[in-house]
Amino acid sequence: MEYVKLGRTGLDVSRICLGCMSYGDPGRGNHSWSLSEDESRPFIKKALDLGINFFDTANVYSAGSSEEIVGRALRDFANREDIVIATKVHGKMRKGPNGSGLSRKAIMTEIDNSLKRLGTDYVDLYQIHRWDPYTPIEETMEALHDVVKAGKARYIGASSMYAWQFLKALHVAEKNGWTRFVSMQNYLNLLYREEEREMLPLCKEEGIAVIPWSPLARGRLTRDWEAQSIRSETDQFAKQLYTQTEEADRKVVQQVAKIAKERNVPRAQVALAWVLQKEPVTSPIVGATKIHHLDDAAAALNLKLSAEEIQRLEEAYVPHPVLGGL
Repeated sequence: MEYVKLGRTGLDVSRICLGCMSYGDPGRGNHSWSLSEDESRPFIKKALDLGINFFDTANVYSAGSSEEIVGRALRDFANREDIVIATKVHGKMRKGPNGSGLSRKAIMTEIDNSLKRLGTDYVDLYQIHRWDPYTPIEETMEALHDVVKAGKARYIGASSMYAWQFLKALHVAEKNGWTRFVSMQNYLNLLYREEEREMLPLCKEEGIAVIPWSPLARGRLTRDWEAQSIRSETDQFAKQLYTQTEEADRKVVQQVAKIAKERNVPRAQVALAWVLQKEPVTSPIVGATKIHHLDDAAAALNLKLSAEEIQRLEEAYVPHPVLGGL
């Protein structure tokens, strides 16, 4: 495993981050395809055995059960000081007012709830899952600053928003002397490259770690275009991500398959190698529901694509609707 600093911080993270949305009680929340606790634990153990020290979850994943499962497994399999735990806040956690969003009340409530579920005194990275247009960013940033000063989070990060929103948050923090975002968890893969326009250059300029989610486009880059999985058939959110560019996307998927065949490696390794070589990507967030998914992720670190291969992978791409905070 390779390790790299998380942006301009002194924190060392593995170049592969294990995304834990797949681990949660399938009877809770809206992830009916998620793995139960008994099914999930071998994946967390395998990730640790591969040298992965970076684990990402969120309070909304399977209505909090992802945090519970991940927390128990990491307590059993690892030393707290050796691992980096990231979670998120924003989504709806209960009915009624103040059950979601990024108000001071919501943040202070949800950090304590997340710590309880994870079974830890602090998280290493506390991220806002989306932008909250109904709460002043000043209120959000000051609350996050206080979470850090209270010792409940070591660093803070953001996820999936427009570049102007992220820059505004950075400016507000700097202006007031509050804790600054150190990472951006955004949507980036061979089927969605709109982040190359503004967000990636912004992160490079500001020394922000980039930890993309869905680097394999929810598995679309790893299988034939017509092939389906249980998740692809039931994941309603995925249907919002791929709508208007099907023919171009199909050509990209076909090129991934061709290069994988030429290299004699699984398609996942080719698609992930592309993300790993994209500046300024730090640690792609990889989901795994089969053990070989983790082996492929680790192997992708050693697969160096040539300039000609990268051109082939990118040439069929067409501009997509900018998703911003979807």
